[in-house]
Amino acid sequence: MMKKSNTYPDYLDWVIPLVLVSLIAIGMLTASSSESKVEENAQKGKADDQYEMGEKYYYGRGSTEQDYAKAVEWYQKAAEQGHAEAQFSLAYCYKKGQGVEKDYEKAAEWYQKSAEQGFADAQVNLGHCYEYGEGVIKDVDKAVMWYQKAAKQGDASGQCNLGFCYENGVGVPQSWDKAVEWYRKSADQNHARAQYLLGCCYENGQGVEKNFGEAVEWYQKAANQGHDGAQFALGYCYNTGNGVPQNHEKAVEWFLKAANGGNSAAQCNVGYYYENGIGGLEQSYEKAAEWYQKGAENGSARAQFNLGLCYEKGRGVPLNREKAIEWYQRAADNGNEKAKKALLRLQ
Repeated sequence: MMKKSNTYPDYLDWVIPLVLVSLIAIGMLTASSSESKVEENAQKGKADDQYEMGEKYYYGRGSTEQDYAKAVEWYQKAAEQGHAEAQFSLAYCYKKGQGVEKDYEKAAEWYQKSAEQGFADAQVNLGHCYEYGEGVIKDVDKAVMWYQKAAKQGDASGQCNLGFCYENGVGVPQSWDKAVEWYRKSADQNHARAQYLLGCCYENGQGVEKNFGEAVEWYQKAANQGHDGAQFALGYCYNTGNGVPQNHEKAVEWFLKAANGGNSAAQCNVGYYYENGIGGLEQSYEKAAEWYQKGAENGSARAQFNLGLCYEKGRGVPLNREKAIEWYQRAADNGNEKAKKALLRLQ
């Protein structure tokens, strides 16, 4: 008895590709028809479709080329009809200067319109405007009010910002307990900044019992999402052995990730690791000076002092007393005590 063949009959070799091509063509026609319908409805003044047109131009979706100016045109049309998401998107374009001239006042104006309709993202951004005085008169009480509105809707950014206000006593009485409460709500929604800040609370015993293990867990979650502050903190834990077994190779790994993300403290630490050949890095004064330079330019007082020392000693850079004094002065201006002593020695 012959075994039944599992292969297709020969004629299917050309039928199947033909069917697939036909299905793809039908899909493309359907998508094209749908896009045409959206544009047609937008031209007729339907706000939802005008907003969709704005999104299409903003992100360059489908066959549409990205065009911020056209996105703004469509956002504006929908926003003027009271479309909350379009109002938010229009505000964001004004804030960033995308498709329009940057204008913080107009950004705040459109955030306000959207926020008043209960759109949480707009409430958070309007709170930020009031907290820092962007486009409005600075008013921390109003900032907290808008953060609270967003937080009570379950918005993770609103919850995190509200926690930060409680941590620092901005617009509310300072309270570590309430800070932790809001950070936790936000962190549980995978908000990276909240996870990092909650980790800080556990590391320092603020609002919770000090627990390095818990701190590391939260730092790890945030670090995995690319939060440079958490990456630095995690590297520091591996460096010191707080909450994890001490491991300089792991410390270097996380310091490098944070440093490449622009974290000045991490850039300084990477420089130190190269200077001393720690964590599997080959000792190099040149690379140390390069990383100190990056950290120094990003405002790290410790990196500024270390860079000054490099110029004073001629380590990794040419010996240069004037540059040494220049970087010592910057570090001293940022409060570095060692730099102040170095200046007294050289001047």
